[in-house]
Amino acid sequence: MKVFIEVDMEGISGITLPEQVQRSEARYADAVKLMVGDTNACVEGCYRGGARAVTVWDAHGTGCNMPWDRVDARAELIQGGSDHGRLHYIGRYDALILLGFHAMAGTRSAVLEHTMSSADWQNLWINGRKAGELAIDAGIAGDAGVPVIMVSGDDKACAEARHWIKGVFTAQVKVGYASNGARFLSMDTAHRLIRDTAERACRNIAAVKPLVHRKPVRMRLEKVERRRVPSLTSRPDWLRLIDGRTYEVTGRDTREALARL
Repeated sequence: MKVFIEVDMEGISGITLPEQVQRSEARYADAVKLMVGDTNACVEGCYRGGARAVTVWDAHGTGCNMPWDRVDARAELIQGGSDHGRLHYIGRYDALILLGFHAMAGTRSAVLEHTMSSADWQNLWINGRKAGELAIDAGIAGDAGVPVIMVSGDDKACAEARHWIKGVFTAQVKVGYASNGARFLSMDTAHRLIRDTAERACRNIAAVKPLVHRKPVRMRLEKVERRRVPSLTSRPDWLRLIDGRTYEVTGRDTREALARL
């Protein structure tokens, strides 16, 4: 069994403030250590659960957060950008884990909630259902027949995962009190929960079904500001302008719809 772990930062245990997840801020270095801790606990759990190979994708921001020499040496590490699109190689794996994920934009009392870009994206819908990054990445994997078997994050992110993904295992490492406030488990407890949940998820991979969005996939995006929608002079048949800050695209699958967005 080959497992792919996509690691974001906002849902990592011990993180609750914007300055923790921004490279330019003083508290970022400590947050990277927390990110490594959750990641290594998850890698350990995957191997205990029967994985024969694990790949970790450092997916926060520019994708170059965790020191290469601090990540569990049994795992391969992907960092930096890609010319091939989001989760391009996911079809080579048997399962996807979304570690340290956050709830979609607008979720009340969710830690550091946003969808893709808090500065640019206001709301996203997939086939008419409000969605976030969880549903995007689970859909890309699902189109390749790969299930998201585990999600970790705050209570709102875990609830969102269960809303979209039938049978998914969740590791709730904190309870969101506000976008920048939370109640945490202790570090040891959080790491043990992540490790044990990853092990159970890997042992029960057959119980989790891939998320497959109805085709063609329709994505609607509301931007934070006006003047950010596609130009009126270039309107392919897969693009529909809704209003001054909202537009909709269709694609043959989740990946194509996201690329067109």
